[in-house]
Amino acid sequence: MLGRLARASSALAGALLLTTAALAAPLALAPPAQADPLPPTAVAMGDSFISGEGAGAYTAVTDQSGVQQGFPGWAADNSNPYFCHRSANASIQVASLPGIVQRVNLACSGAQPADMANASSARPAGRTVAAQVEQLRQVAQTGDIDLVLLGLGSNNSQFTFGGVAAECAGRFVADGYTGWWEVWIHFANWVTGAELNERACNDADFATAAQVSAAQAETTAAVRQVLDVLDEVDADGDHRVVLQDYTNPLPQAYAEQYRTEDGRSDTRDKYRGLVDERYAAGCPADIDSLAPAHRFSQNLGRLVSGVASTLQAERPGAKITYLDVQRAFDGARLCESPGSPGNALATPLRVMDGPSGVHVTSFGPYDKFDIKRVTDTCSDYYQTCQESWHPNAAGHQVLGRCLAGAWSGAAARVTCVRTPAGDVLVQ
Repeated sequence: MLGRLARASSALAGALLLTTAALAAPLALAPPAQADPLPPTAVAMGDSFISGEGAGAYTAVTDQSGVQQGFPGWAADNSNPYFCHRSANASIQVASLPGIVQRVNLACSGAQPADMANASSARPAGRTVAAQVEQLRQVAQTGDIDLVLLGLGSNNSQFTFGGVAAECAGRFVADGYTGWWEVWIHFANWVTGAELNERACNDADFATAAQVSAAQAETTAAVRQVLDVLDEVDADGDHRVVLQDYTNPLPQAYAEQYRTEDGRSDTRDKYRGLVDERYAAGCPADIDSLAPAHRFSQNLGRLVSGVASTLQAERPGAKITYLDVQRAFDGARLCESPGSPGNALATPLRVMDGPSGVHVTSFGPYDKFDIKRVTDTCSDYYQTCQESWHPNAAGHQVLGRCLAGAWSGAAARVTCVRTPAGDVLVQ
């Protein structure tokens, strides 16, 4: 009896063990739950030509304390992060980028190489935003960074785009509105505040060879820091970095109607009518400044190309593309054809009469003292004029097509050219 009970108890116990094992087996074999993959992300970094300066539809920007800053008013300090002018129309936002799900604009108008690894506010005339590589780290927490569009080099410790643009425009306006004998009125550079002479800008006024060389070294070091952080934070380690250069907003030669006015050219003293005409068209600069301006643009192209070549050689396994956009606006620059600025891909140079929010579109009713007042507004409230001579929304559509070509290919160098018919060729 006891034997039969023992055998029955043993059988029951065995059955229970088998049943328990059978129930437990599926649980043991089930794979662990997988986290949702991070969305493929494109990031814009660098300065105004990347942020979308001039393209409008600017978005709020987070400051160093983590607070979103919207438009603070025209009389606000220019250090406000909003004046990074990150546009919803910027090329990073409008480009066709197959596979990209999320797009983030970290670029800031006026950014310098130092701003990649340091807060912009750490230098004079900087803005209260965190270092761009620190912002990049934040993006990497919610996105798999597959593309970085980076534009850097036109602003640095040697020269700034805004400074040289204001110098050449200011000289032209001052020369046209005052005679050599009118020594009681002094025009100043609208950005730097330095007193202007009245000669057309030459090559050295834009940047000397030594300055360009120093700027290239600064830019190379800064891009190297970006690449180091990318290697550290990118989820899968697979990304392409596109280094874009710059396109000149002014043509190599003005259309005939912008060369003289009332029989006066910009080679004589006092040519007020010509200043009024070119300002209205968006291109207040001497004819003799155009060739040096284009040589300056070419120097910036060589600077960015040199940065790309150096880093491609250092990191042969990295996906680094140099995007040459110097001819992307061919035939559609300011004053290149009649009808400017309406048919141009760049914003006209514009100032305000005080921080009013209303741009002066004609100097016609103004005398020399009025001109000094409105140009001084640019110096006092730089945001009133900082959109000048940048790609507009239509220009960023073109730059977006250039970026799309760089993204879809795997070339180390991509050139983007606008044809006379208005087509955009990416090679």
